[in-house]
Amino acid sequence: MRLNRDRLVDAALDLVDVEGSEALSMRILAARVDRQVSSLYNHVSGRSELIELMRARIVAEIDVAAFARVGLVERSECWDQALESWARSYLRAFAAHPNLIRLLATTSIGDLSTYQMYDAVVAGLRRGGWSRSRTVAVMRTVEAHVLGSALDIIAPADLISQDSADERFSEIRAALDPLCADTSSATAAFELGLRALVDGLRLQLEAGAA
Repeated sequence: MRLNRDRLVDAALDLVDVEGSEALSMRILAARVDRQVSSLYNHVSGRSELIELMRARIVAEIDVAAFARVGLVERSECWDQALESWARSYLRAFAAHPNLIRLLATTSIGDLSTYQMYDAVVAGLRRGGWSRSRTVAVMRTVEAHVLGSALDIIAPADLISQDSADERFSEIRAALDPLCADTSSATAAFELGLRALVDGLRLQLEAGAA
């Protein structure tokens, strides 16, 4: 099969998904696509560019459309609703590739599509009433919650369980009753945390305006 940049990114994503971010090297990737290492450089300049191409692939799955409607007279949307919509879309994108989180979170961003996404978020927050100096902090706070939740969601189902808790720890054992599963799951925790974050941010914005 003919190799091109898109197929190389597909292979890199698959490699990281299966073997983890530590396995990503040009040598291992070349073996995975049955090519010489030198042939990969016909498509990418190196590992750093490959990481940014994977970042772009993930960002393409994140929906920021709601921010474009913040502050409009017709079909207006509030900044907090847009933030929640973005967070859920962000979670879905990274929950599908959790091994990428550490790699992308510890690599300086050069991908233009990522800055385009951030620009849309910041612009929507600005129209929603946030000062320019606080928009990035608001964005990063929600982003951190999303990335942590993505790891939590793909954790083993028995990561924390009633059966593993000693009988001396009656409170946590009772709280981990299977009857409480719907409200104690990683997804439920994400939604609870997101609502708490957005409610808190809304109060801070109102206090600042007052």
